[in-house]
Amino acid sequence: MLSIKEVSMTYQKGNKEALKDVSLNIEEGEFTALLGQNGAGKSTLINILAGNVKKTKGAVTIGGYDLDKKELETKKIIGIVPQDTGYDFIFTVDEALKKQSGYFGIKNNKAYVDELLEALYLTEKRNARLRDLSGGMRRRFLIAKALVHKPKILILDEPTAGVDIEMRHTLYDFLIKLHESGTTIILTTHYIEEAEKLCKRIVIIDGGKIIADEPKEELMDAFSREVIIEVHFDAALDLSDFEFLKEYHPQIEDKTRLQLKAAKKDLTKVFRQLSEKNMEFTNLVVEKPKLEDIYLNIINR
Repeated sequence: MLSIKEVSMTYQKGNKEALKDVSLNIEEGEFTALLGQNGAGKSTLINILAGNVKKTKGAVTIGGYDLDKKELETKKIIGIVPQDTGYDFIFTVDEALKKQSGYFGIKNNKAYVDELLEALYLTEKRNARLRDLSGGMRRRFLIAKALVHKPKILILDEPTAGVDIEMRHTLYDFLIKLHESGTTIILTTHYIEEAEKLCKRIVIIDGGKIIADEPKEELMDAFSREVIIEVHFDAALDLSDFEFLKEYHPQIEDKTRLQLKAAKKDLTKVFRQLSEKNMEFTNLVVEKPKLEDIYLNIINR
């Protein structure tokens, strides 16, 4: 569906190499997270796919079309929700979506626009001018705008930035349904829990290079050999009482919680040692690393 082969991009101003031989294949129907810190190269890659930036070298194929030779054809296949909410703010939501439809030669698609507005909770704002929309509403408008021509691939660049928590979860539901309908989705986000909730594949880019590309479950399993164990007690604790657990790096949190780090295979051993010492605890929690922990681990490496 989307093929990126050895793509590099060097900005003449400052001679900055933003992308370095990036190769990536996205299959039809995938829901992929593209993660990376600010300046890692995510936005540059998206701008290349959108046709806003010309790559220095490499090849990009979208839906079987070479981006360099058939850019107009690729635009029909791909929809992009940019970070920038810049648009001609004199238009109403309805007018802007009609204008976007006309860009693709689409006429009489009012029923579909109505469907998009309802799904994105914008129906009551259809006659509002874009300049009068809140930041969160503008983000939702940009999603509607990107979908107006029913693209097979949707790329979202920080789609929930500036969106409140309730609406963020509404957007999650919308994206899940859109993916289930067959749309291929690529998501960039700084909310790592967002990627963990929605995406099936995790791609991490750093310094213009892809440093990780794995199915989410495999990535998390590979980094989940160590778990955090929290043992809760009624009374204040003294670290010297837990010398027998020193191989698990014991720490005391909030005076009454003992925190340990152990390999999953050692869980039974830890529980047995606690029992042998007649430690009367009130609660015990075992927590696997979250995607955010794994992401930071990979980036720091």
